[in-house]
Amino acid sequence: MAILTPAKYAVFALAALALAGCASTLDRQAGGRMDEGGFGNPTMNNVLVMSGQRSYVESLAERFAAEVPTTITFAFNSAQLDDAARTTLRRQATWIRQFPEVQFSVYGHTDLVGSQAYNHQLGLRRARAAVNYLVSQGISRSRLHALVSLGETQPIVATQGRERRNRRTVTEVSGFVQDNPMVLDGRYAAIVYRAYASGSAGAAEE
Repeated sequence: MAILTPAKYAVFALAALALAGCASTLDRQAGGRMDEGGFGNPTMNNVLVMSGQRSYVESLAERFAAEVPTTITFAFNSAQLDDAARTTLRRQATWIRQFPEVQFSVYGHTDLVGSQAYNHQLGLRRARAAVNYLVSQGISRSRLHALVSLGETQPIVATQGRERRNRRTVTEVSGFVQDNPMVLDGRYAAIVYRAYASGSAGAAEE
């Protein structure tokens, strides 16, 4: 009978851990750890990974964030858009109109004042206010999917008090319109690297 020395035992233990890790990785859905407040986001991320679109979505998201302000803020206990918020949303709409193959998510946030249930609803109202304004600027509502409220769970500033920077919505690239001809042709790179004319208002969408 072979003697199991401490060194051999360590090797076997490491191998078992590696196999267990592989199994859990294989069983876990890509994006399964994502917690963005929406039931379908891990599934959507999984589809993007498996179809090879994820890297293009990430690249386009980085470009959107670099070229356009993605965040607006709100007064305390309010979902009303002020002049600064509307100006930012108009800039977002101008960018979005020029990339009709792209879909977006708008995430609503609150500060930590108030109950979690109330803040969840307030964050959702803020996200809807932002989406409604983008629609008023000619963006198809079908491209502004997954209105998700993250409530008070992701503060920028960790404080229990009133903090305007936490009372916000964030607009993000979330994927591609699957029935768009360019997407059907798989020309994701052409979408990502298309020139963006910031001075162009563009035409309203159907």
